[in-house]
Amino acid sequence: MPVEGAAPARLTERFADGRAAPVERALVIEAPIAIEINGIGYAVMMGTPADLTDYALGFCLSEQLIASPADFLSAEAHAVPAGGWMLRVQLAAEAGAPLLDRARLRLAEGSCGLCGIESLEQVLRPLRSVPARLDVPDAAVFRAVAALPDYQPLGRATRAAHAAAFCTPDGAIVLVREDVGRHNALDKLLGALAREGQSPATGFIVLTARCSFELVQKAVIAGCPLLVTISAASTLAVEQAAAHGLRLLSLARADSLLES
Repeated sequence: MPVEGAAPARLTERFADGRAAPVERALVIEAPIAIEINGIGYAVMMGTPADLTDYALGFCLSEQLIASPADFLSAEAHAVPAGGWMLRVQLAAEAGAPLLDRARLRLAEGSCGLCGIESLEQVLRPLRSVPARLDVPDAAVFRAVAALPDYQPLGRATRAAHAAAFCTPDGAIVLVREDVGRHNALDKLLGALAREGQSPATGFIVLTARCSFELVQKAVIAGCPLLVTISAASTLAVEQAAAHGLRLLSLARADSLLES
């Protein structure tokens, strides 16, 4: 069956013994997504055009353009004939100040949490520490990591998509979103949680990605107490997590993990 976010492609498979054969397989869709907020061109991001309402809400929360999902009024996505997508977002009028301060049009590889930031001081700006504390045993993390491939239809079909999963403290996976970009996958997940009224403080997040500091910042802003990543963490990610009360686990497998 077709998988949302993937498109079929005819390719040629070559082998070490000199054989070659045509093969049809799915490729993850990567497209420019122009984000327009309250009529202002805010950013152009590269991403997978699926779950775009979740993405829009999560993006606005991660960018701290809104303090609450209540300030998010609507999002409409339209394919552009020339290629790409237009994502028109409407926020409450009272949420317009941060938008006007940081509005501009930007082309980037993915939503990285740095949109509209112009100085090093702003990049490393202090954030409110995560207030929630959650007792998650290692066994719960191992359970979630082992189960995650079963929740990744786009990843299985293309071998080229990242996933972000929200899990209960005992390791049960509640919600997953996928995207060609790891930052986008996390924004989609945060938006989906917000739309369902599920607080990130009540569980933990698992990412199929390298843990960079932007992902840590998104988790901190969301108030999630524990972030787990399949790949390793960067130095700044570890520093930012420690500075803001976020428990960080990386290189997580079904039977091992690293705690920073």
